[in-house]
Amino acid sequence: MTRLAYDRYRAEVARQLALFRETLTGADLTVTVPTCPEWTLGQLARHTGGAVRWVDAHVRTRATRHIPESDVPGFEGPGDDDPAGLDAWLAETADLVDAALRDASGDTAVWTWGAEHTAGFWARRMTHEVAVHRADAAIAAGVEYGVDPEVAADAIDEWLDIVRYVQRNDLADRAGELRGGGRTVHLHAVGADAALNAEWVVELAEEGVVWRRGHEKADVALRGPLTEVLLAFYRRRGLDSGRVEVLGDRELLEFWLERASFG
Repeated sequence: MTRLAYDRYRAEVARQLALFRETLTGADLTVTVPTCPEWTLGQLARHTGGAVRWVDAHVRTRATRHIPESDVPGFEGPGDDDPAGLDAWLAETADLVDAALRDASGDTAVWTWGAEHTAGFWARRMTHEVAVHRADAAIAAGVEYGVDPEVAADAIDEWLDIVRYVQRNDLADRAGELRGGGRTVHLHAVGADAALNAEWVVELAEEGVVWRRGHEKADVALRGPLTEVLLAFYRRRGLDSGRVEVLGDRELLEFWLERASFG
């Protein structure tokens, strides 16, 4: 599947941050986030904004090496849960990263932690970083969550690529266990536009995780609306939520979800 265009990712980072701010409007920032129980909603917001500012610093300076968080201006955000202050900080964050990405191209050389060292990597990564944390915020705030189908499908593509990269480079022990036996997982987004081809087959091959888009019989299938498949895939919604169904070897799916979750 072809990635989205760089300008689309750049626009999506700004859009996801705007939607994130909307999700926080009127919410209790002191509530615990069920999907990230180590954080309150306010802490989740500061984590998300800080991550974006960290990326902004790399892209804006064309960094050739990792920049410590302590060297990123405004990284920690407001010191309390004042809604107005937090919203202003997030708005400023969006403006900063949009300007940095606008001044770059997808091929602009920038340090990253992945195999691809470009601004395009960061534009894609922040699109999905914010989109998924927006889901965390929506669940904590008790509001509905939606995401553009193209963005949701690309988020699954990207995370499968990240799992494969982490595994091949021995960056997480759990990912290393996702190999052998040729067992397969099928992600099937029902009701999606046929042109989107929103189905994935993930194989735990001897050499490691391999994946492809397509409809094939697998050892286990996760089926549901695309947004719900995305949330289950990212472990933001449980398999027993009633919004997805599991057909086949559920233990294999749980094995995958546990070992493909890191960060």
